[in-house]
Parts: sequence; structure tokens; C-alpha cells
Amino acid sequence: MATKSVHQKNHVGEDDNMDPTQYLQNRLASLALTRASGINPYPHKFTVSMNFAEFIGTYGSLDAGEHVETDEISLAGRIMSKRGSSSKLYFYDIYGDHAKVQLISDARYCLFLSKSLETNGKSKKGELSIFAKSLIVLAPCLHMLPGPARNPETYTLKDPATRYRQRYLDTMLNPGVHQVFRTRARIISYYRHFLDSRGFVEVETPVMSITPGGAAAKPFITYHNELDTHVYMRVSPELSLKKLVVGGYDRVYEIGKQFRNEGMDLTHSPEFTMCEFYMAYQDYSDLIEITEQLLSGMVKELTGSYKIKYHGNGLSNEPIEIDFTPPFRRIDLTEELERMANLKLPQDLSSEEANKYLMDACEKFHVNCPLPRTTARLLDKLVGHFLEETCINPTFIMNHPEIMSPLAKWHRSRPGLTERFELFVNKRELCNAYTELNDPEVQRSRFAEQLKDRQSGDEEAMILDESYCTALEYGLPPTAGMGMGIDRLTMLLTDSQNVKEVILYPPMRTQEDSSNKV
Repeated sequence: MATKSVHQKNHVGEDDNMDPTQYLQNRLASLALTRASGINPYPHKFTVSMNFAEFIGTYGSLDAGEHVETDEISLAGRIMSKRGSSSKLYFYDIYGDHAKVQLISDARYCLFLSKSLETNGKSKKGELSIFAKSLIVLAPCLHMLPGPARNPETYTLKDPATRYRQRYLDTMLNPGVHQVFRTRARIISYYRHFLDSRGFVEVETPVMSITPGGAAAKPFITYHNELDTHVYMRVSPELSLKKLVVGGYDRVYEIGKQFRNEGMDLTHSPEFTMCEFYMAYQDYSDLIEITEQLLSGMVKELTGSYKIKYHGNGLSNEPIEIDFTPPFRRIDLTEELERMANLKLPQDLSSEEANKYLMDACEKFHVNCPLPRTTARLLDKLVGHFLEETCINPTFIMNHPEIMSPLAKWHRSRPGLTERFELFVNKRELCNAYTELNDPEVQRSRFAEQLKDRQSGDEEAMILDESYCTALEYGLPPTAGMGMGIDRLTMLLTDSQNVKEVILYPPMRTQEDSSNKV
């Protein structure tokens, strides 16, 4: 059989002893010679007759030493290593489609063309190989790859700054990274199919707006030249999506980027991906059931079990087990906080007395709440200290006070509370949901309360969006809505401890200012 194999090439071998600058100069000189000889070092196209998975599936069952000499194929991939032998054969490890195939050539590999043998099969050691008829480089690698050995089987790129800034090197040298982002893609695909199959319509809403809204968060501000005005990067698509419900989209969702001009840590990124969906004629009790169905089904589909192992205490410690078997645990926010902290929350949480009571409680339990110490922020810090720390398995923290929930509808039987829940897994918020507030006058009063917090210095407090209140005046039907973070969900299902591991191009400090911080 005659075969042809075409590859992207990383130069390996005698150049490995050079320093990176010498290596680059050597490659550029070789490239110039190639162009001078009339060969285009960057072909416009190459026809691949078989990918790596198909090649392995077709020939993987051959016995050691067995050859097939009747097929001619073309295969493309990246050369990662080269080895010689006493018989003047040269062996190349070629990677593509996250798999490896060995290429065997009978002549020393020059920059762009090498004639070789004539068959596909297995070497005497049983390694699936191509015995090449011709070899063409499609894109020469001009830079020396990191590490003492450019072999994904023996070398792992560990430097986080290099991995995140040059993600192509990370995915090239660390095969496990591919699986992380394939899992991320499967999560989004499952999420989309789950909603599509239930009659939801996927839409796109503006990323820039005159008024930020939909979440308690500090926005990014930019300038729109044509409109001659400052605009905000969205912190949430919530208000836009609910306007669509007013307009007759009874079930609607969006998967997209949100931007919050806040800190970065292991679980927070200023740019992140979220799915939000809204369904008319439902309430937060329906959302609890849907959330359990969505997450338990997703985890079972992607992992084969409702239970996952996660290194929540670091890779050096034993992993914890997280059980997504429905139904999930449910705890009442105010009742559980009072029980665990031995508190008696004031009836009127909007009063100065309530704020003083909560400040004293934070001081008593050494709970730090940076300025401004609004009642909502104080409550949030206490909930984080006492309740969130107990939420390893999926747990709904429910029925938040109105003062913490400006867009949620009042609880129908418990004055001062709302029909809201947050889902926590491994002590981290995964989603936020509620029965939507649809009374325009109550919504305006809630925005007014937010303005007071903003005037006291809370940059995350919401701004009045009069266009949204006007939309409510046209009639938002009873509606339930939820937002879920895709990045944190991917962290859980890929056992990743840093959110940067699940974002292909995470935000990074400039190299001049980073001081090795990533």
C-alpha cells in the first residue's frame, strides 16, 4: 500500500540544545532557504482523508508486525518528538484529535519533504504506525517549546502564567486540558437541550446598556462614540429577558458573557458565562424541581453517577464526595441563621435598629463586613459564615429577606421575605432564582431602597431602570427565573480548583504589573 502523511511540525532533535533565541534564528533561516528554493512553507490547503480516530479505529486491531499495503491515506497532525535508530529509520510521534500515531520514515527528515516506506500497520513492538510515502510540513513551529522534553506523555507544562496567557501551549502539551473544555462544551450542550426540549426559546440581548441592572454588582463602564454617551457592560441579562416575557415569550433563555468589575479569586472572574431562563405562569417552587432535574440529570449523563469526587480541600488532600441525587437539601435562611447563631432577627430589617443589631452580631462572631455595612451586606456575610459553610451537597438556601432581594416577589405568606432561593454546592453559590416581582410600583420602591444603599457607598446596589418599570406596567405575568454560572459548574464536573482552569482565555494582569501573580 502507498500512503501519504502530512503534518504540522515542531522541530525536534539537534536544535534542542540551542537557547530559545538561537532556535528561533535557526528556524527563520531555514524558512528563508525554503522560500528561496521555491517551496511555499505555508500551503493553502491539505486534504485529509482520515482523522486520527478513524485511523485508529480502522487499523488498531492489527497484530504486532502486521502491515496493510493496499490503502493510501492522508493524515494531518502535529509532530511532537523524533527518534532515530541504528537501521536508519526515524520515528515521529504525531498528535491530532487528542490521539497519537507513530510515523516511520526511512530517510532523515528535512524541513519540508521526506520520502519513506510504503505501508500502514504496527511496528514489531505493536505500536500503530504509518510507514510514510511522503511527508509535508503545513506550518513550521518557529519557537522552542517549554520544558526539557516536548513530549505530552513525559512532560507537563505547569507554570500557570504560561498556561493561561498562552493557552495554545497548555492544550498542546497538557492533553488533560482538552477534556476540561470538552466537558464544558457538553455542559452547555446539555443545558441548551434541556431547555429547548421544554419549549424555551434561546435569544440574545444587549451586552451594552444605558442602565446596568439585574444583579447587585459593580459594572464596567465604556463609551459609545456614535451615541455620544457612557454605557455599561451588562452584569446580567435579567431585565431584558423579562421584557421579552412581557412581550409574549413565555419561556426564554440566554447563555452568554456577563461582566462585573469586581475582584478575582479562585472562584470569581470579572468576565464569566451564565445561563438565565424565565418561564411564565410558574413560581420558585417549580424552579426548585426544574433545578433538581437539570443538575442531577446533567451530572448522571456526564459522569455516569449522581455522585462526584471533588478536591474541595486542595489536590494534596483526599477528595470529598458531592451527591447530586435529588431531592436536594433545603434550609430556610432566617430560621436557620437564627438557630445556628442564636440570634433573633428584628421584624423590621429596614430599620436602623436592625442594622445596629446585625453589626453587633458580626462583631461578636468575628465576621468581617467591609464598608459600607448596609443591612443587606451584613446579612449576606452572616449567611456566608453560618449557612454556606454547611452546604457541601447541593443545598437550597431559601426565602431571603426583601432587603436582600430587590427583584424578587414578596413571600405570599411570610411578610418581609421573598420567594427566592440560592443553590450552594461545595460552599459556593451555583445559581440564584426567584418568583419575579411584577408589580411596577413595588419595584420602584425597591429601587428607591437600593438608591439609599448606593448613596451610602454600596457600588453594587442597583440603579433605577425606569424603562424596565414601564415594561412592567404593560403586564408581566406570574413568572419564575433563574441564573446559573457555567464556570463554577464546570469546575465541579472537571475537579478544577481555579476558575482560570475552565476559562480558555482568563483575564490576566499585564505582564509588567503581574509580579508573577496570576
